[in-house]
Amino acid sequence: MRKMTGQEFDQLVGFFDSMVQTSWLSGIHGELKGISGSWSNLSILDVGCGTGRLLMRGAEEARQLTGVDLSEAMIQSAQQVMKPYISKTNLSVGDACELPLQDDQFDLSLATCVLFLLPEPEVAMQEMLRVTKKAGRIITLNPSVYLTEEVAEELCRVSDMSEFEKTTLKQWSKVSQRRHRYDEQQLSDIWLKLGASSVENQFVYHKIGILTVVNV
Repeated sequence: MRKMTGQEFDQLVGFFDSMVQTSWLSGIHGELKGISGSWSNLSILDVGCGTGRLLMRGAEEARQLTGVDLSEAMIQSAQQVMKPYISKTNLSVGDACELPLQDDQFDLSLATCVLFLLPEPEVAMQEMLRVTKKAGRIITLNPSVYLTEEVAEELCRVSDMSEFEKTTLKQWSKVSQRRHRYDEQQLSDIWLKLGASSVENQFVYHKIGILTVVNV
């Protein structure tokens, strides 16, 4: 499996920024924020932060916001999105498999629609454990084993989503089948093997996505 480059993502800033604001993905991000609880006085990391939309959900309450993305163009866009909170925001270009961050730095680390794209997701998962404080948490979003192109087609058929939203959902299904999809046991086994203290999984959006809460 080939690792994608930052330059490839540079060409897709507009697409991904619009995708993260679709009803289905924005809804999942809303569920993630709800599960994560208050960000008050917390140091937050978003790995593969894209244009910063997820960080913005808790920007006002968080103490410190950090975003890392492989794409320089994504980071430039995130700097504009995060401008109202730039005084407590650190955005940088970096690789999820080799985070340019110190150990035990964050109270809450996030990664949505990122790990499943990587040839070796476990390397990035280990990095997230490294930079997250002991007793901190990690929350990730990945496509589940229930996401197939057929399921995506059916969801689009019965929904009132816009054509663009349908396109993004179908694209997520196509890419996930070429990359990685997970079930609950797989994710729990991987995180626990890497050293997590406990793991909880929750299916979202017709079970095609899976949110994983990792207690470090």
